[in-house]
Amino acid sequence: MANKQGSLSINSENIFPIIKKWLYSDHDIFIRELVSNGCDAVTKLKKLDMMGEFTPSDDETYRIDVVVSPENKTIKFIDNGLGMTAEEVDEYICQIAFSGAEAFLAKYKDKTNEDQIIGHFGLGFYSAFMVADKVTIETLSYKDGAKAVFWECDGGTEYTMEDSEKTTRGTEITLYLNEESTEFSNEYRAREVLNKYCSFMPVEIYLSNADEVEEELEFDGDTKEETVEVVNEDGSSATDTEEQDAEAETKEPEAPKPINDTTPLWTKHPNDCTEEEYKEFYRKVFMDFKEPLFWIHLNMDYPFNLKGILYFPKINTEYDSIEGTIKLYNNQVFIADNIKEVIPEFLLLLKGVIDCPDLPLNVSRSALQNDGFVKKISDYITKKVADKLSGMCKTDKESYEKYWDDIAPFIKFGCLKDDKFNDKMKDYILFKNLEGNYITLPEYLEAGKEKYENKVFYVTNEQEQSQYINLFKEEGMDAVLLTHNIDTPFITHLESRNNDVKFLRIDADLSDNFKEEVSEEELKETTDTLTELFKKALNKENLNVRVEKLKNADISSMITSSEEGRRMQEMMKMYGMMGMDPAMFGAGANETLVLNANNNLVQYVLNNPEGENTSLICEQLYDLAQLANHPLKAEDMTKFIARSNQILSIITK
Repeated sequence: MANKQGSLSINSENIFPIIKKWLYSDHDIFIRELVSNGCDAVTKLKKLDMMGEFTPSDDETYRIDVVVSPENKTIKFIDNGLGMTAEEVDEYICQIAFSGAEAFLAKYKDKTNEDQIIGHFGLGFYSAFMVADKVTIETLSYKDGAKAVFWECDGGTEYTMEDSEKTTRGTEITLYLNEESTEFSNEYRAREVLNKYCSFMPVEIYLSNADEVEEELEFDGDTKEETVEVVNEDGSSATDTEEQDAEAETKEPEAPKPINDTTPLWTKHPNDCTEEEYKEFYRKVFMDFKEPLFWIHLNMDYPFNLKGILYFPKINTEYDSIEGTIKLYNNQVFIADNIKEVIPEFLLLLKGVIDCPDLPLNVSRSALQNDGFVKKISDYITKKVADKLSGMCKTDKESYEKYWDDIAPFIKFGCLKDDKFNDKMKDYILFKNLEGNYITLPEYLEAGKEKYENKVFYVTNEQEQSQYINLFKEEGMDAVLLTHNIDTPFITHLESRNNDVKFLRIDADLSDNFKEEVSEEELKETTDTLTELFKKALNKENLNVRVEKLKNADISSMITSSEEGRRMQEMMKMYGMMGMDPAMFGAGANETLVLNANNNLVQYVLNNPEGENTSLICEQLYDLAQLANHPLKAEDMTKFIARSNQILSIITK
């Protein structure tokens, strides 16, 4: 073939610099694109073999080699796939955005399955120019009589193409890296990027350092044999070289290993995977050495192709600290982490991999086009997760209960975010009660319908609310534990879905079950008197005071907090508004000091309004009520301790 020169066929004269700078947001992605092209070339050749249009040799092994040279500042991509003719180079390389994969599929659309062909846009090769000043291609087609081709472009729109001396089938692409990108000629950096994007590509990938190979060859060639006599214990002698030769003969060199796993676990049928394989895959991919709780293996062929594994991790942190990782793949090529269009938002808290060759990716394969198909995939994943969880609850309730505390945030978040998921899971939401048993909402309401119809009492902190819990237990009443950050919005969600059902924190109010029957008129005078005494002693004009006759005379004072007001404060805190003046939102106005008229200390205050120690006791009763509800501030705790010592001193006089 005569030397040929020409200009790249580009629709717009400005497109090439745009491709070089902005085709991909991450410049390291060129490695993924060029390795993907090599995978495509091998995959196409295998398919031609299956169709009888190509006959490989008996010892044929397909592979991709990535060869770096820090000294020359180059990185090579070598495959032994189907290669290209001069006409194909002219068509696929010299015309930007003409996809070879697209043309191949059009030709063989009735004979092959397109799911295994990665490339769709024809722009991947040009990602090389984001990092290279010059790119060369040397290629030889599998076709009989084909001549090898050498192609070179220095980063402009001009190229050179001529005959090549290449004798082996396939393609070798060499990137002469620019000064800003020489890091990619470093073996460790190249390995890092290959592990990121290519760990599961379907063709074996080998990484090597050309400079190290040359050094070894130079060393072997320059070494002079030096014989040193070694005298053995028995007086006989041997030479170092003899011993070294013997050792070299017995020690076989280690065969190079590919950097990728060509058949990752998600590509297998669930029945062919063991529990240990699932755990090992989890440890390897996510570097998490805490065992996952359980997993869901997705394996779907119709109406779209989707495979993957979702792991429910063991959680030891607060809900808002959970960070999951869902890795998205396209034909075993890594695309991105946590793409919300495909993965339902609530499942982003999980760890897992999803491989969907049917995804309508945009030109850079790093984001998704808006497509109704994507929503179908998301809905399918949601359905599979709901089916797994509900099925576990029905067939293995013991395991479901064992996992509940860990999986509850996922399920509750899912119910908040997805109506369909909520509809499937609403009957499988569990609550732990005061006895430590797991019950459903209908079971709780049924058990308490005589004492607290349509009310659900809950505990957010067993230690701080222990006094209230004891009251409940004394009266044979139950409450559920809701200790997670997500529970505040979740109970609001449940109230909206269950008419007439109201959630009340255990300290929101005192149930009539705890009180003696007495009319409000009977307590009015007592309430007015004690209110004035406590406001004066505490110097709190806005203090809310209520007097009750509690059955338990040992309780002197308690704090109740308005459910609505407290939820509002929690919401403000969640949105970072608590740095503002609490008075603006009525903070403190939600609390009511409840005094027990049956308690001796309260009676003492009532009977000794002008007593020497009355103010002291009022302050102590207020702090005791606060302390039983939540921790005191540092200043208030200091005063409480000093006052307690003062009271003890008075008693012991």
